[in-house]
This record gives sequence, C-alpha cells and structure tokens, in this order.
Amino acid sequence: MNVLVYGSGAVGGYIGGMLAMAGHEVTLIARPDTVEAIHAGGLLFTEGTSRRRASLQAYGSIEDGFAYSPPFDLIILGMKSYDLDAAVQQLAEICPSPPMVMCIQNGIGAEEMVARWFGNERILSAAVTIPISRLEPNHLWVQKADRGVGLAPVEPGQDIGQWVAMFRQSGIDCRALPDYRAMKWSKAFLNIMGNATSAILNRPPAELYRIDAIFDLEMRMLRETTGVIRSLGLEVINLPGASARPLARLLDFAPRFLLHFVFGRVIARGRGDKMPSFYLDLVSGKGQSEIRFHNGAIAEAGRRVGVAVPVNSALNDLLVELARDGLMWQAYQGQPDRLLEHVRQYEQGEVLN
Repeated sequence: MNVLVYGSGAVGGYIGGMLAMAGHEVTLIARPDTVEAIHAGGLLFTEGTSRRRASLQAYGSIEDGFAYSPPFDLIILGMKSYDLDAAVQQLAEICPSPPMVMCIQNGIGAEEMVARWFGNERILSAAVTIPISRLEPNHLWVQKADRGVGLAPVEPGQDIGQWVAMFRQSGIDCRALPDYRAMKWSKAFLNIMGNATSAILNRPPAELYRIDAIFDLEMRMLRETTGVIRSLGLEVINLPGASARPLARLLDFAPRFLLHFVFGRVIARGRGDKMPSFYLDLVSGKGQSEIRFHNGAIAEAGRRVGVAVPVNSALNDLLVELARDGLMWQAYQGQPDRLLEHVRQYEQGEVLN
C-alpha cells in the first residue's frame, strides 16, 4: 500500500513508521524540524529496551507530498482536532476525490467534519489506545505496546477487512468495530479522566485523585458523560487494550470506596504523574485546546438530548478560556478550591450552560 500520513504527530508517526517497517510505502507530512531529523536519521522507535528505525519519505507540506509521491491508497489524518478543518480544506483543494481517509483524532466530531468534504463512504474512523510520546523530532517512545487500534467504517456496513489486515500485518493489534460513534465516545470517556482537572490545576492526575472533592468532581463528570452516551442510543464499549465498559458500569452501582479504589488504580497506572494532553495544549501556547472535542462535545450533545451537563460545561468553558489567557491560568494552578467554586456555579445554575 502507498500511505500518506498528513499531520505526523506522535501517533501518526508511530502508525506510519510501523507500516513502513512492514514494507508499505509511507509519506509523512510533518513540521520542518521533524522532516529534517527524519531525512538525517530516519524515524526512531524506542520500546522497552529495544530501538528500531523506519525509513520513509517526509515533506513539510501537503503540496510536496502529492507532487513527489505516487497515488495514495490511504490518507491518514494525524493532526490535532482543532487543526483538522483547515487541513482538510487544504487537502480538498489538492485532491478533491481522495482515496480512503482515516481519522485518528481523539474526541468527538472529526469524522463528521471530514465527511462533509468527502462523504461517509471515504472515511475510516480509528481509536488508538497505544500511549506514545515524542522524545525528539524523529524519536518516538512507545510506552505500552500491549494496546492497539480500533477501526470502524463511517458508512454503516462498509467492509474494512483489508485495512484491519494491513495494520495486523504491520504488527499493530487492530480490531474491527461495527459502530464508530460508540468507539469514539468510549475513547472520549477514557480520555477525559484526570485530563481537564489536571491541566487546569497544573498537578498530576494521580495526585488530584487523592483529593476527595476533586475525585468526586471527576465521578460527576463521568456520570454526565455516560448519561449522554445512553441518551444518544450508544453504549460504552471496550477498545483494544482498554476496558472502558466495566468502568462505565461501575459508575451506576458501585459504592464510593470501590469507585475510589478502582478509578484511582486506573489513573495511577494509565496516567500517574504524566501530565495529560489538555495540559500539553496549554503549555504549547497555541491558544487552543482539544477539550472542545471532548468535554465540550459532551456538553453540546447533552444540551441537545436534554441531559444536564454542568460539570463538562464548566470544565470546557474554563479550559478554553485558560488556553487563551495564560495569566488567568496561573490563578488556578494548585488551587482546587477555586476550580470547585467555578464548577459549583454551573451546577447550581448561576452560570447558564
């Protein structure tokens, strides 16, 4: 297969590198420093004590990618959700009738955004549960390889067998799932745990889960989310290497001490002292946050289906504002009482949400 990875962050780079090492022709569109580093030394992967190197083509613009590469069989969109719309417009100008396009963005709404340009039948939806970090522009750290990729068609009933087989043959645990919406909402359910609160307070998730009031806030946020999911006619499902369904069910009946034990362990093992993605958005200085496609999307859907979503609304509105105003963020760092008061105003109806 000839594959284009457009927007080669850590996850896009990992998928592209794995495909390249399996013999596929891969072209990456990445930032100039990443392109330069790949040209000099290839794309490096560290996994445990082993290091591997992938050889592939890399360009700094989508125009160059199309100019110097043969026709593509698959285009993987790897940019952040808040950069997706502009990127897809640029892609449509160059290639108005693309081959299959795969969305690997976290959050809700990426597939619908892309389908407006190219139609459902050209769109694949992916949920990547493998945690990957960038050590250097061309050096990726695969933190847990025992996870994988969920893959689902956006057009119901469409056969995606060849793409599942391609990933599996490349050493990626890939599983076909029937409903992309259930898949993406389940991934969002996992992604929001310890994410917004950690970013706002500038403290590691595991530390915050030991604060009773913040833990209770997180549980209210997750219950709002499962309420929205059910109202949409969906259910939380398990993803490769990530069991979301049992966690969602626990929220319905488990006593607080059991929730604290289970979710505390999940956060400690999954995030621990690692700062989450919303925090990385803040420190990047871009003025954008992917929370709009997580808690923000949950809040929007909740209002649409008549489910109260004050916690998700409060977290989204605050973090969006903090991304725009770094000085305001300083006032919340290490101040859980201030965050709790902000959320309380939404829960008691003092702020419309």
